[in-house]
Order: sequence, then C-alpha cells, then structure tokens
Amino acid sequence: MGAYEAFASVYDMFMDNVDYDKWCAYLVHLLKKYGAGEGIVCELGCGTGSMTERLSDAGYDMIGVDSSPEMLDVAVEKKMASGRNILYLEQDMREFELYGTVRAIVSVCDSMNYLLDEEDLRKVFRLANNYLDPGGVFVFDMNTTKKYAGIGDSTIAENREEGSFIWENFWDDEKQLNTYELTLFIPEDEDEELYRKFHEEHVQRAYPIERVRQLIEESGMCCEAVYEAFTDREPGPDAERVCFVAREHGKKRLS
Repeated sequence: MGAYEAFASVYDMFMDNVDYDKWCAYLVHLLKKYGAGEGIVCELGCGTGSMTERLSDAGYDMIGVDSSPEMLDVAVEKKMASGRNILYLEQDMREFELYGTVRAIVSVCDSMNYLLDEEDLRKVFRLANNYLDPGGVFVFDMNTTKKYAGIGDSTIAENREEGSFIWENFWDDEKQLNTYELTLFIPEDEDEELYRKFHEEHVQRAYPIERVRQLIEESGMCCEAVYEAFTDREPGPDAERVCFVAREHGKKRLS
C-alpha cells in the first residue's frame, strides 16, 4: 500500500495540530514580497487541499497537484461542499504538466523531502521553471537534518475515538534518510467494536541547504532566498524547517 492511501480518510484528523492559517499567512507574505500577489498558483503535493483552499480564500486561482487519488478524493469532497473553484490534478510532481504557465508554485508540509534523489529534485525544479510565468516564483519548505536527527529512532502513538496510530521512526544519518512506519487502526462501525488495521511506510530525505541552492541554479532557476520557516531571517544551525524562494529565470529544454 502506497503512502497516504489508508491515511487519506483520517489525515485531517491527525493533522489538526498543524496551524494551516499561520502557514497560509506566511506563504501569502512571501508570495507578495516576491511579486506574486495575485494570479494562478499551483500547489505541489496538495494532499487533502487544506492549504489549497486557504490560498483560494486569499484570492489566488488555485491548482492542486497530488499523486494520491485517495487524498484528492478528500480534497474534491471539500471543494464540492464549499463551492470553491479549484482544479485538482492527479499527477506525480516529478512529471507534472499544467495547461499553461502560472504566477507561482508552492509546496508545503515537507512534500519536497519525499524526493529521495537529487535528480528527482532537479526534475521538479526544471518543471517549475518551465511552468512559471516570466519572473514567477516557487516557494517550498523542507525539513532539515536537525529535525530528523531530533526525532531519531523513536515511537509515537496516539489513541482517539476516531482512530489510533503508531508511528515508528528510524533515522539513517549516513544516508540522510528518515523512515517512518505508520500503523493505523480505523473503526469500521459506529460502536467502535471492529477496527481495521492499515500499514504504510514513508521515506524522506534531508538535503544540505547549499546543495538545494545549487540544484535550483542548475535547473535554470535563480535562488532568491532561504529562510528559517515562518521568519524572514536566514536559517541558523538549529533550524528544523527551512523555506526556499526560487525564481523563474528563462526557459530551458526539458530533455
């Protein structure tokens, strides 16, 4: 079972500790700061659309891209219930295709850490450069080695009426890979007498900030800034999440 297949139906419940409003305000701040105060914005790794919807409410024309049909099903249900005009596309971010260029591209919740080798990261940057308007920006965050090493080899468990999970985390410092085994127990009836067990494996990679800068430049984009997440300052050695701002810098062949 692929990442987020079983988790999709309860993802928002277990992510209710994420302050999406704060995150959206920070994204909008950066987008406006770098000249993308309006227009079409594409979110890569949009999941269930929590950020996509907020950016839509902020006035952007939104496109959401995700490889998980289950996550997109939840996003579409939200869209239908709210009446928001959002286009969702089921695509792998390493091969995403848009119908035209967009003013900005964003990616949050460490979605970019799921790209496990440099070539995949470079592919996404080249595609972003290709689908951005001239001078458009790509804003994305990544977890750092500091974040993953801090979690280390550990186990996290949570029990709720709506479902329970066990998160077993493993950090490989040599390969800079963080793996977590997620076991879910989701009730199948209203009396919560019968539970179904699901298991998923998620793998993320930590990248040195300077290497990400280099890959951005190699893709044809210009790295405008790197911030410690939710701030306007450069990341220090203790930063656990960083935010990159890359700008379109002329089109290149994608071969």
